[in-house]
Amino acid sequence: MELGIKGKLALVTASSAGLGAAIANKLAQEGADLILFSRNLKKLNDMAEYLQKNYSVKVHVVSGDMSIEKDVQVLSQYIKNQTSGLDILVLNSGRPPTKMQEVLLEKDLSRWNQAHQTQLWGPLLIVQNIIPLMIGRVDARVVGISSASVKQPMKKHALSTVYRAGVAGIFKHLANELADQGVTVNLISPASIGTEALVSSYNMQDRIQQVPMKRIGTPEEFASVVAFFCSIHTGFITGINVNVDGGMILGM
Repeated sequence: MELGIKGKLALVTASSAGLGAAIANKLAQEGADLILFSRNLKKLNDMAEYLQKNYSVKVHVVSGDMSIEKDVQVLSQYIKNQTSGLDILVLNSGRPPTKMQEVLLEKDLSRWNQAHQTQLWGPLLIVQNIIPLMIGRVDARVVGISSASVKQPMKKHALSTVYRAGVAGIFKHLANELADQGVTVNLISPASIGTEALVSSYNMQDRIQQVPMKRIGTPEEFASVVAFFCSIHTGFITGINVNVDGGMILGM
């Protein structure tokens, strides 16, 4: 299926590794030009070189921290001054502090503050500074990367679940507010996707047993779902949260 995003410009945040990098790679495969944004400039430059060489797309690199307002404003100004306009925003964010714990064990306020900055405040800054640049664009797409724990809280995921649930609320508001302005807004929620972070944090055999499909999903599989929601085929879909979890979420 032709996704219709060739030549469009997509911003992928937290794109130097993990799911963000997989998403950037998939969008480049589909012919989209990219803006890569994260704190690790070396990784971004290496990725930009790889994507340009392998897919012949244009790749912009902006280094910064999405939880720092000045950095996000620099990103916004770059889009205004150095591009002809942004068509796609994939809002990915970093992980909360490790190790993951239950609510009653999360007594360190600094961990809650860190998770708030990473999981909620940073995405909100991106939303407020970047989405206004997209209003009025043809087939504009905003896709947020959430977590399946928003729908079915997972053990020891307190810091992740609480703040990602807040982002889900923000995205639902945005979907309603922007529906008549040409911008669709959706969430994609992974669970048990085989990133380095997952492999380093869990016993994989135990994790596999929690997945009805009895395997771990690949970052490429997840990125393909994200790419579809960035495509021209999702123009009448907005305000939803899609699981990519091998069936882990048991609710209807």
